[in-house]
Amino acid sequence: MLIFKIFRRPEWNHLHETGETAGAPIDLADGYVHFSTAAQVAETAAKHFADQSDLVLVAVEAETLGDALKWEASRGGALFPHLYRNLRLTDVLWDKALPRGASGHIFPETHMFSRAKP
Repeated sequence: MLIFKIFRRPEWNHLHETGETAGAPIDLADGYVHFSTAAQVAETAAKHFADQSDLVLVAVEAETLGDALKWEASRGGALFPHLYRNLRLTDVLWDKALPRGASGHIFPETHMFSRAKP
C-alpha cells in the first residue's frame, strides 16, 4: 500500500540533499512524520496546505517501513500512518509536483497512486 507525504519545496530539497529528514515543523513538534493514505491526501492538502503552491507529493511503500510505521487515530477518528523514525530518501518510491490550481491542488492521475514507479 502506498502512503503519501506532502512537502513544501524547501523541505523536499532538504530531504533530497541530506538523504533523510525528521519532517516538517508539525512532524518535529509531534515526534513523528505524518503521512496520508490515497483516500486522505486530498483532504490533508486542503486542510494544511490550502493557500500554498510549489509542493511536492511523495509516495512511500508502507510495508517497507516496518515497525516504525504506526496507524493511529487522527482526523475524525480515521487511522493515519505515522512514521516514528526519520524518512529516508531511499524510502521514497516517487515524487511529483503538487501545484495549486484555481479550485485546489492538482493531484497526479489516479494510476499514480499505484505501486508502479512513473
